[in-house]
Amino acid sequence: MFSSLKRSTRRLLALLAVLPATVLLLGALYTLGMTHLEGAPRTFMQGLQWASETLTTTGYGGDSHWNHPVMALFVIVGQFMGQFLAFLIFPIFMLPYFEEQFEARLPKVLPPMQGVVLFYRHGPAIETLLDEFVRSNSPFVIFEEDLALARKLRDRGYSVVHGQLTDGQMALARVAQARAVVSNAGDHANATCTLLMRELGFTGPLFALADEPLYRAPMLQIGATDVFTPAHVLGAALASRASVRISPPAEGMHLLGSAVGMAEFRVRASSPLAGKRLRDLHLRERHGVTVIGQWLAGVFTTTKGPATLVEPGAILVAVGSPASLETVERLAMPIRRTGPIVVAGFGAVGHKVLELLKDAGETCVVIDQAAAPGVDVVGNVLEQATLDRAQVRESCAVILALSDDGESLFATAAVRDYAPEVPLIVRVLRSHSTPRLYRAGADFAISVGQVAGQILAQHLLAEQAVGMDNGVKFSRVNAGAMAGASPWHNAALDRTGAKVVAVERGSEVIVGFEDGFVVQPQDAVFICGSIRSLERYQQEFRASPAQATQAG
Repeated sequence: MFSSLKRSTRRLLALLAVLPATVLLLGALYTLGMTHLEGAPRTFMQGLQWASETLTTTGYGGDSHWNHPVMALFVIVGQFMGQFLAFLIFPIFMLPYFEEQFEARLPKVLPPMQGVVLFYRHGPAIETLLDEFVRSNSPFVIFEEDLALARKLRDRGYSVVHGQLTDGQMALARVAQARAVVSNAGDHANATCTLLMRELGFTGPLFALADEPLYRAPMLQIGATDVFTPAHVLGAALASRASVRISPPAEGMHLLGSAVGMAEFRVRASSPLAGKRLRDLHLRERHGVTVIGQWLAGVFTTTKGPATLVEPGAILVAVGSPASLETVERLAMPIRRTGPIVVAGFGAVGHKVLELLKDAGETCVVIDQAAAPGVDVVGNVLEQATLDRAQVRESCAVILALSDDGESLFATAAVRDYAPEVPLIVRVLRSHSTPRLYRAGADFAISVGQVAGQILAQHLLAEQAVGMDNGVKFSRVNAGAMAGASPWHNAALDRTGAKVVAVERGSEVIVGFEDGFVVQPQDAVFICGSIRSLERYQQEFRASPAQATQAG
């Protein structure tokens, strides 16, 4: 029974038992000491009075002088004990007890779950997804076993139920009504959760986030609808951002053959492009290059017409003929595509990154503080000597796959200072650390929460929560309402966010448009942009996809 009480209650009861015993012991010792050492006998009641006055620091009345050294030492120790107890009783024993008595109680039973998603355990993998649930007003409940974490989540305004899965049949009785269940614990706890939910009559979709792919098949066997391994998907996202061999080309780009290419340029602060509006740069008119959008702090935005500002440090995504792109490269700074890819950190994510890069035929250099098979450079990524041995300045990209955001922050700053022109891709543990990493110099920062959020949002929300790539797509459409209009100087086109990158006229593909050039009704138009911007273009210009042909 005593063990079932709250910790603060057990502490208070222990204090109430220890204090009287201490007073009795000190009173008895004081009585004996005064009788045998001082030669001034006291009654036991007088000894108790002295002990209570000492422990409560309220004074000593007539007993204020002692001659025997042992007695004096005993009194000094008793006085310090009184001070010690006075400073500890209230903050350690009393205040926690009263706080627990008057604080808002955490629910122990699931609320009505009709249309609600249940998350078993909170963690970094679902942080981004929960933000999307809040933004879209989608109801959810978190079943959390850790009391301290449950209180923090409640203070953040989340609906939380505190309990233990092993004895939670009563608490989870309403789970059968839930819209979906997401299990976000360790692999063994996920298995227990899956079995229990099915035993309680839940027949809806149940998604588990596993640490190891090895557990996927058994989890599906015991009742999971699907099992995802965010850490491995995160490794794939990091690898694809560093290697053009893994990153697929923009969808539909093959329609243009070799007539048009796409490239990325980092805009140096000293570049003549930095801080200028597109209308002032005349990249289309002078070079035949169309800027589709730009990456800044890990966010890709399509250009919004001639007034779009080219931000210093941004990475431009542009399309045009190969010769035209080479010209613009010299104005900005091309992203280096030669040299090895350096991977710092060789944990689970680092292993997956290396595996994917090796399979793609990339040359890699692995840095880790511990020697192990696959580690090329043993050392601290914060040290210049380690970066020298890994030849970071000659690399085409650096991937920081470290397991601590604080360490990643320092490493980002160190690598960016050492090699300012090398693309820097950083693995993030907690999503809220992402802005700090961008300020420290990361080009791309991807968290496990983004990865898991993107995966689960496709199943739980009516939209894709977090995009990790620019989603650039090429499409070939008929002229539609664009006939008779300029493919470049067009306010309606700017509103859509899509760009006309080429016009097919007969057997010719026209990339550079001279002044006065207009689209003819029989032309086919190649447009480029995000999926949504292409949809807006087709609605605005009443254009439908044209039959695809291979351009030469």
